[in-house]
Amino acid sequence: MPMAFISLRGLALAGSLAIAVSSSALAIGDESDETKPPPKTETTTKCTAGKVWDVKRKECVVPKKNSFNDDDLYKAAREFAYAGQYDNALTVLQLANNQNDPRILNYLGYANRKAGRMELGMSYYRKALQADENYVLARSYMGQALVEQGDVQGARVQLVEIRDRGGEQTWAYRSLLQTLNGYRTY
Repeated sequence: MPMAFISLRGLALAGSLAIAVSSSALAIGDESDETKPPPKTETTTKCTAGKVWDVKRKECVVPKKNSFNDDDLYKAAREFAYAGQYDNALTVLQLANNQNDPRILNYLGYANRKAGRMELGMSYYRKALQADENYVLARSYMGQALVEQGDVQGARVQLVEIRDRGGEQTWAYRSLLQTLNGYRTY
């Protein structure tokens, strides 16, 4: 009987280790998920009146064309949008050099939709997906907008598109699934 106890104990230990390793792997996957909401930075914690935190100067500055690269403008706009500062997000997005970047188009859609301009927002989501049909975050936001408009079936189509494009483990997928109240009928 002691041997059986040791085997069960070993099995339990191995199972616990497997769970810990898989949880760590999931956490690492979440860290690399570019679809999850942005972290707060000085742009929304220290700056006011649409100013953006300049890391090099270590101060809040009025964003101007060519004063930040498109990646930095995108990050600032996302942060503004998630903070409910939609007009500031739109102002920053308009400064991007590449207005056809699907990330820029997507957040033009998000900020306009959240500011109450649904049709304009939807047009930007469509443009983002024309630029990159695999951009799952645009599909998620479009799906959320479709739910807001009462088109649950259209939102489910976007959920399936996200899944079929390999995005089932992303925040974008989980967010749209939650908007659909966890209802996954494919």
